Amino acid sequence: MFDAESFVSQKIDELRSQIDGKAIIACSGGVDSTVATAMVSRAIGDRLLTVYVNNGFMRKGETEAVSDILAKLGVNYRVIDASDEFFDAMKGVIEPERKRKIIGEQFIRVFERVARDYGARYLVQGTIAPDWIESGDGVRDTIKSHHNVGGLPEDMDLKLVEPLRDLYKDEVRQVARCLKIEVAERQPFPGPALAVRIIGEVNRSSVAIVREACAIVEEELEKAAAAGKMELPWQYFAVLLPCQSVGVHGDVRAYGRTIAVRAVESVDGMTAAYSRIPHEVLERISVRITNTMKKDVNRVVYDITNKPPGTIEWE
Repeated sequence: MFDAESFVSQKIDELRSQIDGKAIIACSGGVDSTVATAMVSRAIGDRLLTVYVNNGFMRKGETEAVSDILAKLGVNYRVIDASDEFFDAMKGVIEPERKRKIIGEQFIRVFERVARDYGARYLVQGTIAPDWIESGDGVRDTIKSHHNVGGLPEDMDLKLVEPLRDLYKDEVRQVARCLKIEVAERQPFPGPALAVRIIGEVNRSSVAIVREACAIVEEELEKAAAAGKMELPWQYFAVLLPCQSVGVHGDVRAYGRTIAVRAVESVDGMTAAYSRIPHEVLERISVRITNTMKKDVNRVVYDITNKPPGTIEWE
């Protein structure tokens, strides 16, 4: 049985011997990277600089929320707005694997600049087992390249440190609880962020649509769970589809985009079952999305696919 307290103690000792200079850590504010941040900070103290990169694809209020989390952790941190360069890199890109690899490389280029300025030789990431398992290798097929694995450029000039590499999500949550980190129960959020919740080209317009839709899905499901109408899913979000369909607003023809709502139950992210959301909750989500974004969206569907055969995220 996994012993979180023993893992933390052993890993902090290991990190102290492994990192003999300054390091930076990529922290998105999610469970994995925040746990890694807390552990490495305990190991090497102020030789660690935590870096949060706003790539322009973040959820509503995400940057402010992560800044608050890092401030409460008491770590040295820096917020970098690199949205312009990420949007430029995404122009014309549609294929999911290309998206993930381009985003992974863009992150590394930002981290390399920060590391040079800070004098760091090490890059710490919150990589966990499903990341490298799904990214594939010479033995395993690639399901999807996680940006922090398959997106790493070969010419990266930083030494990589991945203290959570052999853990699964449920074990990382146990470590977070052991460390008393407030994000222990936070739902997973993909490293490429909303870019992989847009099927098709990523641009400022498509990000704005899916960002608002995701916010509505999160608000309505959390409100329903708080009211005792349902259990809060393990992960829940919206996806913007590339197709348009005919609809009607009042007496006027509407030709708009489609939003897919996704909510799943899981333990470690390796398998998942779709959540049985009450119809009244789904209806509220649909009405809010189509009313809020009636110029852009006129149809909302619910994804009832398990993993396998689907994955949790659509890309």
